[in-house]
Amino acid sequence: MTELEACDSCVLNNSAQLLKLGINVENADYVIALAGNPNTGKSTVFNALTGLKQHTGNWPGKTVIRAEGGYRYQDHKMKLIDLPGTYSLLSTSQDEEIARNFILFGKPDVTIIVVDAARIERNLNLVLQILEITDRAVLCLNLMDEALRHHIDIDERTLSKELGIPVIKCSAIKKQGISELISTVHQVATRQIICKPHRIKGLPKSAQNGR
Repeated sequence: MTELEACDSCVLNNSAQLLKLGINVENADYVIALAGNPNTGKSTVFNALTGLKQHTGNWPGKTVIRAEGGYRYQDHKMKLIDLPGTYSLLSTSQDEEIARNFILFGKPDVTIIVVDAARIERNLNLVLQILEITDRAVLCLNLMDEALRHHIDIDERTLSKELGIPVIKCSAIKKQGISELISTVHQVATRQIICKPHRIKGLPKSAQNGR
């Protein structure tokens, strides 16, 4: 099998798995997952990215609502899936199971991890868990306006270096940083940016979520 054939086979397998998860990617060039803790402004980021091009439904066999939408960037159609807000991927609830399975088995082209910039330490547990199962992620430091109001600023370059993924400052409610987020997500999706995420060394296999 040639490298091109292997790539095509991988895309077909991913599409089949996404279809099992209730996601039709027939008209999408790239699939983007939106993950984060509750109360980080994730829905506001979703709305800022998709505008009115969104709809809701239930995940297959679940009572949990799924929101999905889309946007176009540089002639590419991006499908955005808003995963349930969760503090962990340990699969102790339906929300956690859905988020974990989508990132692990659906293999989205990019996962945007939305965190509250004013309470970033509370969000890092989920961030590190996501980086254990995907190497294609962008960290969205949302609510920067609130953080600055509390005299909190973040060195996004140092944080990006430590995590091994792009970090973008945003205030989604004010549409600040959204264009930079869109551009960065596109660069990760098209492999113009190659992520080298931080991984926790010595983590037991049972805690590595399928790695």
